[in-house]
Amino acid sequence: MKPPLRKLLLTAHIAFSVGWLGAVASFLALAVAGLSSRNEQTARAAYVAMDLIGWFVIVPCSLITLLIGLVQSLGTKWGLLRHYWILIKFLLTVGATILLLLHMNATSRVARAAAEMSSNLELFRPLRVQLVGDAAAALLVLLAATILSVYKPWGLTRYGRRKQSGRSGESQSDSQTTGAPWDLYILIGLGVLALAFVILHFAKGGFGQHGH
Repeated sequence: MKPPLRKLLLTAHIAFSVGWLGAVASFLALAVAGLSSRNEQTARAAYVAMDLIGWFVIVPCSLITLLIGLVQSLGTKWGLLRHYWILIKFLLTVGATILLLLHMNATSRVARAAAEMSSNLELFRPLRVQLVGDAAAALLVLLAATILSVYKPWGLTRYGRRKQSGRSGESQSDSQTTGAPWDLYILIGLGVLALAFVILHFAKGGFGQHGH
């Protein structure tokens, strides 16, 4: 990838990533306001705004960020599978995008109820609480992805080491990529936590509720 195109994509990736993070923070603030406000009109307006922010800001930013990140990784020397931090960040982004699309149905349900003045929002309290938890979890995931981008931990994967040694020799690759054993434990821990979250969500029937 030529430098002008690389810089253009990097600029776009940063812009849409920051937009995604900021929109999720706004989404969380509105979810908290909608759940805790004693003013019914404020609560209803918060949920309608959440639906608009979700579909017209968060969803586009997440999809564009994912697409640009994939193009960047495949079109530059970093690669997609050569560095642990890139691979983990990509998986976090994919997971966050999938869960976002699934959870937007819940947001739309509450927003439709909020737009109907005759509806009782208290009947949707479990979903309203869920929206706060979902937004908080999404914010943590995006912050984790940001931290990975800055600190770039864990070094090269085995695939990356093979590529590196093929270009510059095994000794140089080893000196740059040898990591502590706890790196692997962190990766395993992240995977277990993500799997546990999905299993618990299915066990509660979370995905099945969103389309109703």
